[in-house]
Amino acid sequence: MKLSISLSIAAFILTLDLASKYWVESALEFGQIIPLTSFFNLVLTYNPGAAFSFLSDQSGWQRWFLSGIAGTAVLLIIFFLNRYKHEQLFCFSLSLVLGGASGNLYDRITLGHVVDFLDFYIGSYHWPAFNIADSAIFVGAALMIYDSFRNKKDQENPAEKPE
Repeated sequence: MKLSISLSIAAFILTLDLASKYWVESALEFGQIIPLTSFFNLVLTYNPGAAFSFLSDQSGWQRWFLSGIAGTAVLLIIFFLNRYKHEQLFCFSLSLVLGGASGNLYDRITLGHVVDFLDFYIGSYHWPAFNIADSAIFVGAALMIYDSFRNKKDQENPAEKPE
């Protein structure tokens, strides 16, 4: 996959993420809940930590620590996108992760926290709220895992691989 295509996919995810966060922040007050189904709400919340609010109770140092990690990840992903451009699914997966990581990095640098608003639940158990960026990172990571098993299977059975 050409680097320009990978970066375009990442830019699309970034745009979708930032636009959705802007819309939610303009439509809801912090903590406001809008029930949409029996298992899904929109809720405006902020996460100064990492996934599942890890480090969110710290004094603020985590903003720059997590930004540094995300910034390094963005640079590494761009390097891998260029290096492994012949690996279509791998590059698509990385493009999703890059777009998501960039969206959350933007929030963390400009706001000091990540805007979350998707709230899925069963009964009284709520999954931690998340956003479009988190979803793209999750799907990208899942596709990478799938791709790693697929490639392993192809390497174990080279006679079955079409030429």
